[in-house]
Amino acid sequence: MNKEQVLQEVHELEGLCYDIAQTIWDAPEVGGSEQKSADVFRALLEKEGFRIVNEEKLPHAFYAEYGEGKPVVAVLGEYDALPGLSQTVSAEPNPIQDGGAGHACGHNLIGAGSATAAIAIKRYLEKSKIQGTVRFYGCPEEELLSGKVKMAYYGMFDGADIALSWHPMSANMTMDRSYLASASARFYFKGTTSHAGFAPERGRSALDAVELMNVGVNYLREHVIDHTRMHYSTDSGGYAPNIVPGHASSWYFVRAPRMDSVQDTLRRIKLVAEGAAMMTETSVRTKLDSGCYEMKENNRFSDLTFRNLLLAPPPEYTEEEMAFAKALQATQPEEMRIKDEKTYETDQPLFTGIAPRELWEKSVINASSDSGDVSYIMPMNLFTTTCWPIGVAPHTWQATASTGSSIGKKGAHYAAKVLALCAYDLFNEPETLQAIQKEFAERNEVAYKTMYEA
Repeated sequence: MNKEQVLQEVHELEGLCYDIAQTIWDAPEVGGSEQKSADVFRALLEKEGFRIVNEEKLPHAFYAEYGEGKPVVAVLGEYDALPGLSQTVSAEPNPIQDGGAGHACGHNLIGAGSATAAIAIKRYLEKSKIQGTVRFYGCPEEELLSGKVKMAYYGMFDGADIALSWHPMSANMTMDRSYLASASARFYFKGTTSHAGFAPERGRSALDAVELMNVGVNYLREHVIDHTRMHYSTDSGGYAPNIVPGHASSWYFVRAPRMDSVQDTLRRIKLVAEGAAMMTETSVRTKLDSGCYEMKENNRFSDLTFRNLLLAPPPEYTEEEMAFAKALQATQPEEMRIKDEKTYETDQPLFTGIAPRELWEKSVINASSDSGDVSYIMPMNLFTTTCWPIGVAPHTWQATASTGSSIGKKGAHYAAKVLALCAYDLFNEPETLQAIQKEFAERNEVAYKTMYEA
């Protein structure tokens, strides 16, 4: 089989791709509860002839494998949704279920596109009778930045040689470097309860400690490196106002361009917490939830990806789809829209071309993903495809509406084409694979160590 025939395989799976995307979108499950979603993919791939490998300690994680020998090409899939972002396919806010979950980051599309590609690659290996193995990785809890970190801890990526990944976005683009390193930590303060009116002097407020800690961290923001981000939420334990709170906590996410910067910022935040506890005569306990690495750059892999972005036919959109995209755009105030004029040189609401090779430098995704850990274990690429309108941000109701529409599904099917073509090259161009692996080894300045403890 040649590349045109591989594209034909993906084309014939278009209906399946759309059906999977819709099935997962219709029944959104947040991280840690993706039982039905995982089972949909397990059943589909087992029926297709894949061997399913589960990890009993991670009930919603698995990989499905087909083929024999090297190279072992991993295709990363996800399927968790976001809480509170339920939304119909509508250009106005209209939740399917008030407070319900929704696919506002397009993980229904990631799972569908990646599974479609894995099936097409499997059929290619089967028909061509060449040596090689394809694995589809069913990865839960990406929105919690923990699923792949846990999978790495339990050795689920062992034996894989190279990983293919993509993400829904508002442009068709390859990313050489992306994702910030991140870690999640919780700070639990313990004080002494007392009647806030009758005997306030006997109380030691854990909530005061939380508030002082957060003030201290806000002052810390001036003294960290560029692109460092610190987000937090708090819990006062549900005490009434007339009780000095004996328990309260802060939950922090820290992001930075590199893991060593994340760890150092966490060290400083811990000192702030200890200072807050000292000021309030309370105690504090710190618990690290998990952390995920930044994405390791691999220019040769991005070159290969860009080549196949150009080769795969991108989606064409109907007048109705363009009108829907424009209506979604109009719901966001001009000042709130994501802008990059050099990337989006179009008057259309949907990006229909391929972003120039070098534009990733101006469009780095300043979010985090547990996929970064995979890029430290083996070479990994990343590209994005148009799945929502220009200016729409992920984690919004507008993104949910688009990921449930034909716009999102077309983006997933286009991604499947690119993934399958990249895999074809990795199986048929050993010199390209070796060059990618060589660059990975040369950039391996820091040995990978998972930031997860069972």
